[in-house]
Amino acid sequence: MITTILTAAAVYVATGIDYLVILILLFSQIKKGQAKHIWIGQYIGTAIIIGASLLVALGVANLIPQQWVIGLLGLLPLYLGVKIWIKGEEDEDESSILSLFSSGKFNQLFLTVTFIVLASSADDFSIYIPYFTALNMIEIIVAIIVFFIMVGVLCYVSYRLASIDLVSEKIEKYERWIVPIVFIGLGIYIMFENGTFNALLSFLL
Repeated sequence: MITTILTAAAVYVATGIDYLVILILLFSQIKKGQAKHIWIGQYIGTAIIIGASLLVALGVANLIPQQWVIGLLGLLPLYLGVKIWIKGEEDEDESSILSLFSSGKFNQLFLTVTFIVLASSADDFSIYIPYFTALNMIEIIVAIIVFFIMVGVLCYVSYRLASIDLVSEKIEKYERWIVPIVFIGLGIYIMFENGTFNALLSFLL
């Protein structure tokens, strides 16, 4: 049991560490009452990834689309980054940047966070599916519990890091550049790593 707990924690850290920078960035920008949206979005996104991986591992369904299709979700952070870059320059209100995440079709911040988690999930599937395949039912239940505990740990650590004066001050000072660059970079990285650019080019050429 101890081995299962430690292994599950290590598996989540290996896949969840990618979200750390994004969560710190989001937590550094929140206004009163918005922190819960980040927590909820992270939990929903993780639950979807775990659920889909588990169904495939158990042979119940084959729900995971081709990797390049998952990469298309990278369009969301890319879109958000460009949107913030353009509208951020037009708006002098420093507190308005985070509100851009929760405007338009994704009118709830937790939905945006959920889609960002899913957009970064290709590596998660490649690890979770074989991992769950190697476990019995009791071990799977334990692993899932550990995963959800680790989601809370990740969110809390990110929140605390974002609360450090040095971190928050630097982000606040350069947020007009940091926020769009991080999200545009994330979108491009997700699409590149999943082979989405190559797949799209093959369709066009």
